[in-house]
Amino acid sequence: MKSYAIYDADLNRKDAIGYLFYYEKAESFIIELCEDLDEWDAPLLFQGLVRQEIYTVSKEISLMWVKERVIPSGRQNIGMILKNYHLKKYSEIALLALSKGKSSQDACYLNIIAEEEIPENIKKRRKKNVQDCFVTRDRQLLCMFIDHMVRKIDLAEMIGKYKEVEHVLRNEEILHSVSIGVGGYTVSFGGVVEIPASELRESGVLLPLTTGDFYDFITTNVIDTTEVCDKMQCSRQNLSYMVNEGKIKPVIRGTKENLYLKGEVERKMKE
Repeated sequence: MKSYAIYDADLNRKDAIGYLFYYEKAESFIIELCEDLDEWDAPLLFQGLVRQEIYTVSKEISLMWVKERVIPSGRQNIGMILKNYHLKKYSEIALLALSKGKSSQDACYLNIIAEEEIPENIKKRRKKNVQDCFVTRDRQLLCMFIDHMVRKIDLAEMIGKYKEVEHVLRNEEILHSVSIGVGGYTVSFGGVVEIPASELRESGVLLPLTTGDFYDFITTNVIDTTEVCDKMQCSRQNLSYMVNEGKIKPVIRGTKENLYLKGEVERKMKE
């Protein structure tokens, strides 16, 4: 990830007005605006968001802001321009870095910064993003956030705001394709719908658990084939026979190793 501080030369302030984050693998931009930014001091594209006290800019609007500051990919002589800049292909981030984000539309510009230079309040805000999520057996969404909050969310209750969720709930493949969006800012269902982390934090039921509790459970209670054989003092062949007979069930089947719940293995040992 690359990080940039956004400054406005027209404002009477030394501090940045926000921060631009570029996620290289996803080729996505996210902008975090400073909470002390006045609506009228914000770049035009962000004024409506600041008016609503929304300071995390979606990747779509962030990309719009970036595109305002770089040469468009459809420009007639774009090939020659890229050659002059020694670029092998069109890249918003490369062009943005070359121009330092300057545009004729305003006085904003960018300075690249290191991770440790990102202000603590911005880091704290990003810790409210989703770290992990999965769909439970009762078809609800369980979200674990970076700051350790855990919420269980009935997706059916979100149809009012996100109509596409109804389609997601009717399609098991899409429902279980749930994944974390760039930077944990969203949760995505097969490209059909993306739900912001901020929305998920206000939905469903807060569970009296932390993300760490889940990780502790996995590290201490999930064991592989070798550990099961050692515990049960049996061969892999015998274990495979028990699995095929349904006497013991792996939680994950792998090509070389299966994973099992330690508690189930110990119960089987006592039967």
